[in-house]
Amino acid sequence: MKNLSRLLLAMLLVLGFSSTYAQDENNPWAISFGVNAVDLYPTNGPSPYQGEYFDEFFNATDHWNILPSLSTINVSKYLSDGFSIGVTGSINKIEKIGETVGVPSVEVSEMSYYGIDGVVKYSLAQLLNSKTFEPYAGVGGGYTWIDEIGAGTLNVSGGINFWFTDNIGLNIQSTYKHSFEDYLTKHFQHSAGLTVKFGGKDTDGDGVYDKNDACPEVPGLEAFNGCPDADGDGIEDSKDSCPNEAGLAELNGCPDTDGDGIADKDDKCPTVAGLKALAGCPDADADGVADVDDKCPSEAGPIANNGCPWPDADGDGVLDKDDKCPNEAGVVANNGCPEVVAPTAEVMATLNNYARTILFASAKSSFKQETFPVLQAITAILKEYPASTFTIEGHTDSDGAKASNQLLSERRANAVRDYLISNGVAADRLVATGFGEEYPIDTNATRAGKKNNRRVEVKLKK
Repeated sequence: MKNLSRLLLAMLLVLGFSSTYAQDENNPWAISFGVNAVDLYPTNGPSPYQGEYFDEFFNATDHWNILPSLSTINVSKYLSDGFSIGVTGSINKIEKIGETVGVPSVEVSEMSYYGIDGVVKYSLAQLLNSKTFEPYAGVGGGYTWIDEIGAGTLNVSGGINFWFTDNIGLNIQSTYKHSFEDYLTKHFQHSAGLTVKFGGKDTDGDGVYDKNDACPEVPGLEAFNGCPDADGDGIEDSKDSCPNEAGLAELNGCPDTDGDGIADKDDKCPTVAGLKALAGCPDADADGVADVDDKCPSEAGPIANNGCPWPDADGDGVLDKDDKCPNEAGVVANNGCPEVVAPTAEVMATLNNYARTILFASAKSSFKQETFPVLQAITAILKEYPASTFTIEGHTDSDGAKASNQLLSERRANAVRDYLISNGVAADRLVATGFGEEYPIDTNATRAGKKNNRRVEVKLKK
């Protein structure tokens, strides 16, 4: 009972140590339960009942002392980088030592066996890249009692864990215990048992431990380090531009209903395939105006005219927007107006023959009655050349003040212009200018010369 109390005390101390069974940073703690076998024979001891190292190592029938009940318990904690430490407590009964050549097997009276051992182990699972098969090696020390004899031991161990799940596995281990005292036999101790890992935290219950869970409070997928993929499109929500709609990887998880390569969220026409340049809308006539905005979707036209071609009402090849004469066929060179036919020199001579006969009241700009037929004749000629423009010039003789003559010439030129406009000649075709007495065509020394200088002339501008 004394030694059993020691063992129970050692089990309580175990909770403060770390271990070597295949736990990791996610499940740092492990506890193992099992049976152990003590083999006093193949340990190269001085007794004639002990063989060479590993001699008849697997001769369980003759050499192994097995207590057919729960006889080993281990508590351990993972450190890092494959290392863990732990404490093992074990009990057993020694009933046989074994036999060697010429020496029969020795039956001994039942002796109690108690052991408390600490060990540091290194897992080879990472080197093998295996999650289910985990060999390991360990070194440590402990204290062993056989009956009332106890001594410290140096221990070297090796074993294998076979993991059935992330938390449950089978452990098989062999440990060589080298006594520091001659009165305690060197020996092997083998054990086998069930190991349970625990201590890992999984707040969201998604099977990914918080330590490795990038989204520890939201259930997710192992493939995404515990983060969710709400729409199940294979793109985790944090990288999914449309986390609630299944979509395409190339569109950052957003759908493309019409398959035009533009995500629905950016597509102004999501159900009809279109062009990226037009925000996903089609352009049937390829005029650069989306059909939804095109007033003439089947006929190419400029953007400035809402996708419709510019009209050409008179069919002269000059679009109405550029046609100065949109209702009259013309030529491009004249901005859509009929080709300009300017009056000939003979026509201009006729106009001026008429113009010089225009008579005004003395020192006034009002016409004498006999002048009206002349004005009508001039009007008729100007109307024959609608594309031509003219200058109406007024001149006087030198009688009177120069300033008065200048003003009189301007008033008479404008009087002629006003008459022509009032009788149907376009105002923009006529310019009135007065020159006073500056440009005489005859002498002002005679009455006849002065009469010739008092005149109106018509000049062709273009």
